[in-house]
Amino acid sequence: MAEPRVIKKYPNRRLYDTVESRYITLADIRQLVNDKVDFLVIDKKTAADITRLILLQVIAEQENEGDPILSQDCLSQMIRAYGGTMQGLVGDYLEQSLKLFSAQQTQIRDRLRSMVGIDPMTAMTSMAQENFQRWSQLQEAFFQSMGTSPPKKESREHAD
Repeated sequence: MAEPRVIKKYPNRRLYDTVESRYITLADIRQLVNDKVDFLVIDKKTAADITRLILLQVIAEQENEGDPILSQDCLSQMIRAYGGTMQGLVGDYLEQSLKLFSAQQTQIRDRLRSMVGIDPMTAMTSMAQENFQRWSQLQEAFFQSMGTSPPKKESREHAD
């Protein structure tokens, strides 16, 4: 496996791509992520790995533009998860959930490509049902590992 690409962050807050020998922006970092390029951001002054910090800055920038993904309630809940006994489990749970979601997106795209002439909504509905079942199983396993039972589901009558 190749070494990760090194991005250096200078005290003037500029990011320098050592492979392309040029200064880059957070938009360039986002493109590296989208292109699945393995990289590492190193603080030039302290030699500390600050990759996570830079990725959080990319997320903050994205959340500030257009339609945000993370609601205020979601962000509040994430903040509350820090410092608690469940902090590690919450992070793992979110990571696995996003991986599952990404895999589902790939499956949908692949199925739609292979099903020319078939109603795409039927395929998407089927995938949504499969995703819900997998999600439910993941949640149930999570609660079982914690020695608790999942919260009761509200009936459809109360939801309308």
